[in-house]
Amino acid sequence: MTSRHHLTRESSRALILLFALVISSWPAAAAGPPASRVPPSILLIILDDVGIDQMRIFGYGGTPADSGAPRTADIDTIAREGVRFRNTWAMPECSPSRALLFEGRYPFRTNVYTALTSQDLANSQVSPFEVTTPRLLARAGYESALFGKFHIAGPDNNPFGERTPHALGWNYFFGFLLGAPNPIDTTAGGVAPMDTYPCGFVPDETTDPQNGANQGACYFAHDRPCQEIATGPGMSAPGFSCLEQGGIFVRNQRCASTPPFDSANFCEPGRPVDFSSFQSCPHLNGYYVSPLVVIDGDAPALAVTARAYRTRLETDGAIDWITRRAHRGPWMATVSYSSDHSPYQQPPPALLPPGSGSNAGLACGSASPDQKTLSNQMIEVLDAELGRLLVEIGLATRLPDGRLDYHPEATNTMLVILGDNGSFAPSVKRPFNPSRSKGFTYQTGAWVPLLIAGPLVQSPDREVTAMVNVADLFELFGEIAGVDVHQAVPRSHRIDSQPVLPYLTRPHTPEIRKTNFTQTGNNIEIGFALPGPCVIPLGSPTGPVQICLQQFASETLCKDENGVWYGEGSDVVSPALSTCCQVGQLAQFQNDPAFSIVPDFAAAIRNDRYKLVVSQVPDCSGENANANPPVDVSRSEFYEIDEGVPVPKLDNQDDDLLQRPGGLSPIEQVNFDQLNASLQKLLASEPHLPSNASYAGCPGDGNLDLIVNAADMRNWEIFAQGGQSTWYDFNFDGLTDRADLRIIEQNFGNDCRKGH
Repeated sequence: MTSRHHLTRESSRALILLFALVISSWPAAAAGPPASRVPPSILLIILDDVGIDQMRIFGYGGTPADSGAPRTADIDTIAREGVRFRNTWAMPECSPSRALLFEGRYPFRTNVYTALTSQDLANSQVSPFEVTTPRLLARAGYESALFGKFHIAGPDNNPFGERTPHALGWNYFFGFLLGAPNPIDTTAGGVAPMDTYPCGFVPDETTDPQNGANQGACYFAHDRPCQEIATGPGMSAPGFSCLEQGGIFVRNQRCASTPPFDSANFCEPGRPVDFSSFQSCPHLNGYYVSPLVVIDGDAPALAVTARAYRTRLETDGAIDWITRRAHRGPWMATVSYSSDHSPYQQPPPALLPPGSGSNAGLACGSASPDQKTLSNQMIEVLDAELGRLLVEIGLATRLPDGRLDYHPEATNTMLVILGDNGSFAPSVKRPFNPSRSKGFTYQTGAWVPLLIAGPLVQSPDREVTAMVNVADLFELFGEIAGVDVHQAVPRSHRIDSQPVLPYLTRPHTPEIRKTNFTQTGNNIEIGFALPGPCVIPLGSPTGPVQICLQQFASETLCKDENGVWYGEGSDVVSPALSTCCQVGQLAQFQNDPAFSIVPDFAAAIRNDRYKLVVSQVPDCSGENANANPPVDVSRSEFYEIDEGVPVPKLDNQDDDLLQRPGGLSPIEQVNFDQLNASLQKLLASEPHLPSNASYAGCPGDGNLDLIVNAADMRNWEIFAQGGQSTWYDFNFDGLTDRADLRIIEQNFGNDCRKGH
């Protein structure tokens, strides 16, 4: 059930003109492949917040105390028909991992360090001057589409707004520009006071004797008639059933000719509104009511209210495009699932494995003991929807007993399944460490599953233990299409990928990477100031811990990640606090070893046995405690790690070799020195802005060619027409204006390629 509206004609024309002017400076595309060669199509599946700890097929998946591992029968079948890469690193958060996946360039080259928020400037969003995967593959005749989560650029502080996927090269987009499903609507569509229904629907009377209902009226938008529904066989909670169908449930009432609530509660405006109003609808509801954007080529973007379960909606969008598209050449479809990102919310019971029973009575919310169960179920539905995708696009069938029958060697499609970062803390499976999970450069935060199957794979059902980085998939896509990424990408865009195809075609290929790398940090905001502090309680092998971070743009986002907000508008402190250092001075946190502050920047590098982590953490001494942006001090950690099954050697706090009495052994010292030298050399391989050594750039160069010249003058003139945040905002004030032009003029003729 949807409603749609167009951007205004004038804004659409302006965007298309701007887009046409910008792409005139891109490198010319190389000729496509010979007509006799039809390269395989590519189906990329991205699992959100699904670390390797969730995967039985890799030998992990937790213990009964974790509510067991999610059942992933279809993913397991795919894994046995392909290659399992059991030593893959991503970046610790979604936006930098996805940017790296589609650019092959580490965060310190692109300034996409952490999950994008509405406050991040265009300088920390994927630039339209990058050679992205869809642009790369277009050289070989591919058509590209992306379904589901985007979260690498826009819509805020970006001149392309809702059209950023098209501006970055995708022919078709059907998904969600923002990074996470909206918080659960605890009013269940506006029919109850706030916080009445933690799961976003009216439960039955057994679950909630006071506010639940065993019968009521289910209203729908448009002309679909109201239905009266009640508990009975196969329906334990009518309110949940109504939500699944896209309706709003009014408990203990019969259907009336007019709903007893404002029809705007359907989040489907009756007249065109702008995207910002559309996306601020007060009754968006977790995985069930979502703002959706559809972009088809040069046509204006459409805003769509999706009243369906996101995982199923994302699958439907991919099936529709793949099976109906007019283009007959090869394609790349990225299905970027929202699951298993919080909020944890019941998926439709019909999509769960047989024998799962009713899940309507499970409790939602950050304090719920059912979080792991809900997370498992969300991954199980994701698994089933992935199988349905393969069946409905003709890559697999179902056996009579329901098992997936997949023979990739008989297809002409390469299938890649990847986790975008480690699992979010509440879902982490033992022995992995929830206090060092998503958001951290430790193993639990950066170690992800990677599965590849398809006609190019030789000797399937095997494992590769060699180190692989998400950056390497950028090169793999080129290898599949027959495009040499190191030739196709300008030399000024230094890429960090290594080959992957040899691991698929030659089973005994020696390890190509000698080191692996991951990184996190703060994105660029006006004045480099950070958002308010948020404290998140986490479990750990040694007991509960509380971490403070400044990455959430609002109290809502903080609370949605199970946190306590101490910034502007806080309901726990007065006056509000502006830094995590100030939070640490509160009585309940002083001298508490379980309280820690997330580093402002962290980078990790490893070889086959050891791992070095170098962080920049806020200095909370003296007046530095009030500094925003913070004043940082450096910290190093050094660990011995492995990928043992079922208990890997992890980088837990008590295992830091630098803290061991007696210091490092000779062999450890050699490895420490080598890794430290490699890390410093890598970070020094990109020019950096003098105003902040953590950020990449060349003052006055906005098109990434590392030369300040007439092209930058022309591009500034284009982007300055809108005046807002763009890649030509060199002083990071959120404006593209004459102050930025003066920076171009002052640096005109500079060649930042020298020495790099």
